[in-house]
Amino acid sequence: MIGAALPEGIEVTHLATATATATATDDRMVRLRAPLDVHSFGINQVILQPGQRNRIHSHTAQEEVYVVLAGTLTLVLEGEGHDFAPGAVVKVAPGVRRQLTNRQREPLSLLAVGGLAAHQHNVHDGEAFLSWDDPSPRLIGDVPLPDDCPPDPA
Repeated sequence: MIGAALPEGIEVTHLATATATATATDDRMVRLRAPLDVHSFGINQVILQPGQRNRIHSHTAQEEVYVVLAGTLTLVLEGEGHDFAPGAVVKVAPGVRRQLTNRQREPLSLLAVGGLAAHQHNVHDGEAFLSWDDPSPRLIGDVPLPDDCPPDPA
């Protein structure tokens, strides 16, 4: 099954390396929404070289989540800077002015995910199955986690 053709509805793209310059736009973003054919939210990779920053901006109805992949994000919120290391996940509400800044000496790479704040997540939208042969979906909470798989041999 590993390496088999992907089922319909699955799209794959790759992140740029942190040392690359953002390719497709001059606002330092690698657009991921279109290559993934995503319709319900926006997703971009932001790459800032040392000293670079993006414009000050806000959104009237969109929440944004930033996931720091490499480097240190200085997120300026309403004029005050806050540093976030790799692994940080930061949500910024609509109406808050923000600026993404790289004040460090190494490149910064992060994911920016945005969607409408009024969206209500429906946890009951998901379905779980006991096995690949199980034709009957169940509520996710009604299906126990499976046994762990052994790691691939070295």
